[in-house]
Amino acid sequence: MKKLLIICFIFLASCSSKVDKKQLHQLNGYWEIKEVTFKDGAKKEYSINSTVDYIQLDSLKGFRKKMSPKFNGTFETSNDAEPFYIRISNDSIFMSYTNNSNAWEEVLTKLTEESFSVKNKEGLTYQYIRFEPINITP
Repeated sequence: MKKLLIICFIFLASCSSKVDKKQLHQLNGYWEIKEVTFKDGAKKEYSINSTVDYIQLDSLKGFRKKMSPKFNGTFETSNDAEPFYIRISNDSIFMSYTNNSNAWEEVLTKLTEESFSVKNKEGLTYQYIRFEPINITP
């Protein structure tokens, strides 16, 4: 019975979808956080966001920037952008960040046209969905 359980676990683990390097262009664009899953399995959902993340990736280098959407379809932002690069190791894709005071990585666990998820070393998983702007013009 124990061997059967181990075989089932290996089979399920091998069936899990991995992010492919060919999908990375899908990161480009505007994203809003949907939920955070904590290490213990607890979740925090975000139904309304005052800021969204803009990601631009070219080859394996890019940046991430906080943007504040406006009702007329435009965005307000500062000139600050968090540069990152993509690191691929053991069939995993990492988003690696470095600034003057810190360095960290997040593993990209899911990526589609409409959503992506990353997990950090503390075990928190962040799920993002594609941002759809609201355009209210008189």
